[in-house]
Amino acid sequence: MILPRLLSLDASLSKKMRVAENPGPLRTFAAFFAHSGDSWFWLLGLAIVWWLGSDAWKTRAIILGVGIIVTATFVMGIKFAVRRQRPVGEWGDIYRKTDPHSFPSGHAARAAMLAVLGAGLGSGWIAVVLLIWAPLVALARVAMGVHYLLDILAGVAFGGIMGGLILFAQAILFNYL
Repeated sequence: MILPRLLSLDASLSKKMRVAENPGPLRTFAAFFAHSGDSWFWLLGLAIVWWLGSDAWKTRAIILGVGIIVTATFVMGIKFAVRRQRPVGEWGDIYRKTDPHSFPSGHAARAAMLAVLGAGLGSGWIAVVLLIWAPLVALARVAMGVHYLLDILAGVAFGGIMGGLILFAQAILFNYL
């Protein structure tokens, strides 16, 4: 009884947050942030950082890259177990075709994981930027109609936990190496 009510409330709240069908600056802003959490974009950027960066930045890039891959692997496993369909819509066709499942949001998980790792590994300015960017990515995914709000909340929680676990593993590994 509770689950159908919760899912109905989730769909209703998510629909109210949606701007995908409304042209204008808010839609453009949301589309930019919805795409900015794409894993290929981050992995390409981290490859460039690894290639051009100092040894400290190379290490950070590797940890962040591994975090993206590990988080994505777990998120996909959860998505295939839960199989919640994405909200109906036109925007984000590439996401709908390559990954029809919405729970949890991989973008929200990745953004939260990167924010936690950025705070744990980076300088202060990186932490601030990522801690502002992560919720914008997460909310933009609902605004653009490719996720429900509960998908985002679960993704953020999962990503935060993954970020903490990766920081813990990194501390253990680098203290022993």
